[in-house]
Amino acid sequence: MLRSPQNFHTRTRIPFLGSERPTLGVEVEVQIIDPHSWNLKQASVQLLERTGSPHIKQELTQSTVEINTGICENVQEAIEDLRHSFQLLFRAGEEVGCTFACAGTHPFANWRDQLIYPDERYQMLVERIQWPARRLLIYGLHVHVGISSGEKAIAVGNTLMNYLPHLLALSASSPFAEFKDTGLASTRSKIFEAMPTAGLPYRLANYGEFQAFMNALIRAGAIQSIREIWWDLRPHTNFGTLEVRICDVMPTLRETAAIVALIQSLIVWLDELYTEGIFLDQLRPWIIRENKWRAARFGLAGDIIVDNLGTQANLQEEIVKLVETLVPVSRRLGCEQELQYVEHILEHGASYQRQREVYRQTGELAEVVQSLVRELREDVLENKPR
Repeated sequence: MLRSPQNFHTRTRIPFLGSERPTLGVEVEVQIIDPHSWNLKQASVQLLERTGSPHIKQELTQSTVEINTGICENVQEAIEDLRHSFQLLFRAGEEVGCTFACAGTHPFANWRDQLIYPDERYQMLVERIQWPARRLLIYGLHVHVGISSGEKAIAVGNTLMNYLPHLLALSASSPFAEFKDTGLASTRSKIFEAMPTAGLPYRLANYGEFQAFMNALIRAGAIQSIREIWWDLRPHTNFGTLEVRICDVMPTLRETAAIVALIQSLIVWLDELYTEGIFLDQLRPWIIRENKWRAARFGLAGDIIVDNLGTQANLQEEIVKLVETLVPVSRRLGCEQELQYVEHILEHGASYQRQREVYRQTGELAEVVQSLVRELREDVLENKPR
């Protein structure tokens, strides 16, 4: 006779509210900049009072705001949603006396100087986690893609981990921190890994194991809710999405559109392979961890491991191959033009490379911040939708 699993009745079912279409949601964390010192400015409370938009929200520190989209059908809709919110933010910034930039870290701001936003959730987070939470002066890009079931979210996510270094290297925009060139392309990703439930996800067999794992973490007091799981890639049960969280925030909407198109096309491609019963190759966990480190350290210039035998290949060349594979999918999704902009990033440099070039030419980190402010402002306020 079959027995019920031990403690079965103490487990809480976690429904996955799936989406039948690969809808999009995008979240962008934005630096608030003082246009005189080019340091961060503690102005989120004043900005939020003036914008009054449900798509412009508070974040952990008062020198940060988050812009998020509604549920969007395609990349163009998501980018125009972001553009509208950015325009509201710039208008409010003129009243408050601040401007904005998007990069994974600020080159010289000190985390010790930042004020925590007056919200009970943030106060409790800092009280519980202490130093690792206080150091979170970092800025990320989160992309949600609708997926039909929790089972698919786990299966597709397991294989999507192979491509996390591609996404991290393309988006890397945090080579400086606290007046220093860290030697990394993405300093943000390494700072974030200090959080107890951040970093690479665990490989789980199915959605049932995911539910059991979440229940165990809550019962053990490791987390209070699933919202406290900050993996680089996670199923979002309430939204019915696979959420990619590994990326540094990117300085322009054009670059953001490119990475969003890449993520959406990649998830749809893997979803279709899974649906067709095609085996999805998965790299071993140690390889995925090593590849993430290489992307964070060397960015687009590094080599990654491409199979379980240890074979290496140039990451930039692997990105080109991936884009070529995804072109037919992107064409069906209507984001081929945005996907092709990945090649522009490869040719002209990711943000971490451009920031280092500005510093090489000027020797001033304030000039780096000004270049980031200029890139965002010109793209948001002067770029017209295609």
